[in-house]
Amino acid sequence: MDGGPPSFTARAKKLVRDHRGPLTRDLLRSPGGFGLGQVPTKLKPDATTTMVCGYCSTGCSLHVHMKDGQAINLSASTEYPVNLGMACPKGWEALTPLSAPDRATVPMVRDRRGGALKPVEWSAALETFVDRMKRIQEKHGKESVAFISTGQIPMEEMAFLGALTKFGMGVLHGDGNTRQCMATSVVAYKQSFGFDAPPYTYQDFEESDVIVFIGANPCIAHPIMWERVCRNRHDPTVVVIDPRRTETAQQSQMHVPLAPKSDLYLLYGLARLLCRNDWLDHDFIRAHTNDFDAFVEHVEPYEPGLVSDKTGISAEQLEALARTIHEGKRVSFWWTMGVNQSHEGVRTAQAIINLALMTGNIGRPGTGANSITGQCNAMGSRLFSNTTNLLGGHAFGNPEHRQKVAQAIGIDEGVIPEEPSWAYDRIMEGILQGEIKGLWIIATNTAHSWINQGDAHEILKQLDFLVVQDMYHTTETAAFADLVLPAAGSGEKEGCFINSERRLGLTKQVSKAPGQALSDFRIFQLLAAAWGCGDMFERWRSPEDVFQILKECSRDMPCDISGIADYQMIDELGGIQWPLPEGDTVPRKSQRRLFEDGQFCTADGRARFVFEDPRPTPEVADESFPFTLLTGRGSSSQWHTQTRTGKSNVLKSLYPNEPYVEVNPADARSIGIHTNDWAIVRSRRGALRARAFVSHVVQAGQVFIPMHFATTNQLTFPSFDPYSRQPSYKACAVSLEPA
Repeated sequence: MDGGPPSFTARAKKLVRDHRGPLTRDLLRSPGGFGLGQVPTKLKPDATTTMVCGYCSTGCSLHVHMKDGQAINLSASTEYPVNLGMACPKGWEALTPLSAPDRATVPMVRDRRGGALKPVEWSAALETFVDRMKRIQEKHGKESVAFISTGQIPMEEMAFLGALTKFGMGVLHGDGNTRQCMATSVVAYKQSFGFDAPPYTYQDFEESDVIVFIGANPCIAHPIMWERVCRNRHDPTVVVIDPRRTETAQQSQMHVPLAPKSDLYLLYGLARLLCRNDWLDHDFIRAHTNDFDAFVEHVEPYEPGLVSDKTGISAEQLEALARTIHEGKRVSFWWTMGVNQSHEGVRTAQAIINLALMTGNIGRPGTGANSITGQCNAMGSRLFSNTTNLLGGHAFGNPEHRQKVAQAIGIDEGVIPEEPSWAYDRIMEGILQGEIKGLWIIATNTAHSWINQGDAHEILKQLDFLVVQDMYHTTETAAFADLVLPAAGSGEKEGCFINSERRLGLTKQVSKAPGQALSDFRIFQLLAAAWGCGDMFERWRSPEDVFQILKECSRDMPCDISGIADYQMIDELGGIQWPLPEGDTVPRKSQRRLFEDGQFCTADGRARFVFEDPRPTPEVADESFPFTLLTGRGSSSQWHTQTRTGKSNVLKSLYPNEPYVEVNPADARSIGIHTNDWAIVRSRRGALRARAFVSHVVQAGQVFIPMHFATTNQLTFPSFDPYSRQPSYKACAVSLEPA
C-alpha cells in the first residue's frame, strides 16, 4: 500500500456498487437471499415451517406460522425429539427481539474518538474496515488484528469468519465467547476422552435412576431439560451439588450445599469412599481406562475429616452421597457453569468424569459424564469456528490436519496458521500491552459480559480501531465502536446450530432483516471481496454450500457428519446427532450416545483418569470483604446480557428489572437490611446498588447476584483456569451494607 485507501478488487466493486442503495443485484439474487428487505424465497407466503430456537443450547424446535411471507406467531414442535412440544418463555418470544426499535439497520462510522456514530453506505463501511485494519497490520504486523466471535450464530457463519480471518486476512488470534462458558468442558473431554465429545442424549434424563447435578440449575437455565427429568418414569433420585439452594435443589431428594469452589475436595472424597468400599466396576476399569491405580493413590488422603473441613459437608452426608451413587444402576452426572467457570474447572470436570468411569456409568442409557452447553451453537463453535481448533476438530499444529483441511476447502496449505490462537483473556491482555491494535467483535457484548468490567472498558478504549457487528447499535460494546456493521438475527438467516447432545438442527430465514442489515454470512462475503481474498471463497456462495465443505473437513473425525446429505435431510429427520459418517443411516428422531462399545477417541481407545491437587481459591472473604459473591442465571426469562430478552415486554415482566442481591437472614439481621431495601455490594474492583432479597436460598456468608445485569461484572475477580483459560465468575470477596 502507498498509504492511501486500498484499491478494491473487481469483485468487491461489483458487490458494493450502489444499486437502489448499497446492495447489488448479485447480492440480492444470490443463493440463500438475506438481502435488503427481501422476503424469504424458500417458503410459501402463508406456510408453516420449523426452525431451531436461537437462545440456549437445548436446541428446541419451533413451528413458525407465516402470513404474507412474514413470521407472525410461534408454537412448540410436538414431534421434535428435543422438546416434544415444550418451550420455555424465551422460546415463545424468540421472534420479538427482531422488531426492536434499536435494531442496527445501517452501517455506522465514528469519525473521531468521542464523536457520534454516523450512518454510511455499505461501500464506505467496507472501505473503512479494510483501510483501517490493513493500515494497522502494515504498521504493527499481521498479528496486531484479532477477532472475538460467538456461540450465537450458525456454524457456517462461524466457519466463514474463522476462514476469512485466518486464511484470508492473515489474522492469527481470534476466540469466541464460548471461552466464557464451555472451554473447561472442551479441555476436560479432550484430555480424558481424546476428543471434545459430550457422550449423552437427552433421553438419558428419562432413563437414569440417579441424576447428579453439579453446579447446574436446569430448572432455570435449561427448563426443557428439566421437563425431560420430570418425564422420567423410574422415580429417580435427584442430587444437586451447589452452594446455593437453587430452584433445582428445592426439587431434589438430596441437596449438598458445599462451600464455594470446594468441589474437588468433595469429588475426590467421594472417589476415595467408592474405592474404600469397593463400589467399583472393575471390569470396565480394566478394559477401558488408563491410570486408575495412580488415581486411587491420589485420592487416598481425602478422608472424610479433611473433606468435611474444606466443604462444610458432614461425613454422614458424604457417605450417603457415595452410597446413592453406588446403589444406582444408571447414574448420570451433569454439570454446567458452576463447574466450568472456575479457577480449577478442568480438573473439577475431570473429577466428575472419573466418578463415571470408575463406576462404569458411561456408554449406557441413563448414564454419562455430561456437560450441558450454554449457547445455542456453542458446540458448533467448539468444532467449526477455527478458534480453539482447526475446522472439524483438527489441530493447527498437525501438518496432516492442515493438509486435509486445505484440500477440503481448496486453498493453499501455507495460509493455515501452524499454531492456535490466543485465548480471549490473552487477547484482552494483548490490547492492554499494545500488541493488539484492531479488534472485530461479532455477536457478543464484551463490555458487559467480560470479567472485571471496569478493566474491560479501559482495555477497549485503548484500541486503534474497534468494529462491532451486531443486531443492535445500543449494546454496551457498540458504545466503544469505531464502526458498527448491522447484522441479521436468528430467524432472519439460515444455517445449522449444534445443541448440547450433538444434534444438528436448522435455523431458517422466516423474517426480513430491517433496513440495510445483512446476515453475518453476507457481511463476510462482502468483506472477503473487499479485502481482496474473495477468490479463496468462490465456493462459499451460500450457507448450505459451506455446510458441504464442512462435511469434508469433518470426515474421519469423531465428529464426522459426512453422512448428512443436505439441509433437507436434517429437517426431515428431526435433527441429526453427530457422528454420522458417510454410509451410515439414522432413523427419524434417533437418540444416540457415544462410547457404547467402550472405545474412546484416544490412541489406544481407553479413557484416562486425570487428576491434580486442588488450587487455592484466588480471592477469599476477609475482614474487609467478608462475603463470597455467587453469580448465575436469575430467571428462565433472561438470557446473558439481556441484549435480546430485554426487548420483550413479556419476558421483562417475568423478572425484576432492577439488580437484586440474595442475602441470608442471619447476615441481613446483623447488617440491618430487609427485603426490598437498597444495598451496596462492593468488591476491590467496584460497587453496585441492588435491592436486597432476604432468603435461606443462600448460606450465611454468601450473597448471590444474577449475571444478567450490566453492573454485576463490575465486581467479579479476573481469575482463569490454567488449562482452559475460562474465567471464574462464580466466587469473589465482597462487602454488603445498607445504601
